[in-house]
Amino acid sequence: MTDIRRTVLWVVFTMSLVLLWDGWQKHNGHRSMFSPSAPTPAVSAASGPGANGVPAASTGGSALAPTAAPAPAVASEKVTIRTDVLTVTVDTLGGDIIRAELPHYLTSYDPTVTDQLLQMVGLQKKPPFTPQPVVLFNEGQQYRAQTGLVGAKDLPSHFTQMTAVAGERELKDGQNEVKLRLESPESGGVKLVKTLTFKRGAYTVDVAHEVINVGAAPVTPQVYLQLVRDGSTVTGGAAFTPSFTGPAVYNDKTKFHTLKFEDIDKGKVDIEKHANDGWVAMIQHYFASAWLVTEPGNREFNIRKLPGQAGLRGDTYAASMVFTLPTLAPGASTTQTATLFAGPQEENKLSALAPGLERVKDYGLLTILAEPLFWLLDQLHKLIGNWGWTIVALVLLLKVALYGLNARAYKSMAKMKAVAPRINEMKERLKDKPQEMQQAMMQIYREEKVNPIGGCLPIFLQMPIFMALYWVLLSTVEMRQAPWMLWITDLSVRDPYFILPLLMMATSLFQVWLNPPAADPMQQKMMWIMPVAFGVMFFVFPAGLVLYWLTNNILSIAQQWMINKQMGVN
Repeated sequence: MTDIRRTVLWVVFTMSLVLLWDGWQKHNGHRSMFSPSAPTPAVSAASGPGANGVPAASTGGSALAPTAAPAPAVASEKVTIRTDVLTVTVDTLGGDIIRAELPHYLTSYDPTVTDQLLQMVGLQKKPPFTPQPVVLFNEGQQYRAQTGLVGAKDLPSHFTQMTAVAGERELKDGQNEVKLRLESPESGGVKLVKTLTFKRGAYTVDVAHEVINVGAAPVTPQVYLQLVRDGSTVTGGAAFTPSFTGPAVYNDKTKFHTLKFEDIDKGKVDIEKHANDGWVAMIQHYFASAWLVTEPGNREFNIRKLPGQAGLRGDTYAASMVFTLPTLAPGASTTQTATLFAGPQEENKLSALAPGLERVKDYGLLTILAEPLFWLLDQLHKLIGNWGWTIVALVLLLKVALYGLNARAYKSMAKMKAVAPRINEMKERLKDKPQEMQQAMMQIYREEKVNPIGGCLPIFLQMPIFMALYWVLLSTVEMRQAPWMLWITDLSVRDPYFILPLLMMATSLFQVWLNPPAADPMQQKMMWIMPVAFGVMFFVFPAGLVLYWLTNNILSIAQQWMINKQMGVN
């Protein structure tokens, strides 16, 4: 009988290498081997609604924001608003938010592994690095938040030159909010007034759209809220498991749905177009932006690739919502309010802003397990106050909770190790009689009450839990730039001296020594090679993730050593 447990581990190792290589390919901008290359349909700048920059009024069809317009006759003004947590730049051309800096979140120095090794041996000088605030909206990515009106010809849009009304531009001590008022000229018989309200301690901007009919005929305008950005992927996360970058949409009917840029290129945008609630967002590692309207009301969702425009670098994508306002008689006005979020993916705060907004924190397929694990991690951090020791405490609690399951696995391994000499002697004696060898092996297993796969089953049962925890540690912005102790000053980036990965490799090798040896010499060699291969891969993983695996290894070794001693196995 072959050693089933070794075969299973060999299959897991092989599949892990395939998946890790595929993740590395995607991380470097190449297409996944599981989604073969497909031709990207051409996008014409003169086709589809809004191609000429002025979409027709919606009559039950799709209403889209304008996509092209002549260059403005005069240069726009850039207005900067500063609060305690945001520095926002607003362009008076349409009132777009074109830049948002987060001064409480600074950029991290995270060189390549090659650079780190060269710096460690003195062959390369460490370049000077000055942390800068994290930037969400920015002109380099064509990343901006836009609003405007559609529904009739020449209504004020994000191509309309607006005027900034004089007022405070910085949140002063003792103030709780600062406002920016933007007024459009009359266009299409309508005047649009945007009032942006920035509040102390908030990563949200309240945006009020006051629509005034200054013409002689009734008008039924529609307000669009839009996020636009290019298709570049934000770096972050472990090198083999890059985090998601792209648009997302949510409503109570179809829940949370993300869309990859390449799927939008192919026209694979399968979303609910109309709903009575919901929001749109742009997601990247640790941070997100979103247009939120929490009051119930019919809205139309659109996720699309924008037509090519002169002066823009690469492809751009838009995620938008459109709201139809009441018909306005001449001289009448109405106001539509929305909230723009631009900040960190702090799960507890996101859930308070809008239903489902906490889902922008990407846990992958294991959300149902990851969310309670994050809750437990958060509660432990409130008690401990250090994210590194919080990780250690969480792994300890999980080990206690799964102690019985692990004990059965380690007892099975200990029994396998105890009978290994008898198995090896029998195989040598019956090596020319394979049928008798299998029968004799089964007899030994029955006599010693050994289950060959008893050590595997508990491991497979625990894998979803540990994978969910992996994604929690990978996605938690609160752990970004959080120190542990000594040389680990940022748990979200790789260990600068590779000490944790080397320790993890050593503990994994020690675990191989504790386990029963494989009967097949080639399998035994692979069991020694696997920890080295995985240890090298962990060189590029964030320190918090490596700390998790190292702690898990140490506790596993302690439990297995104790069980081996109890059973008299050396």
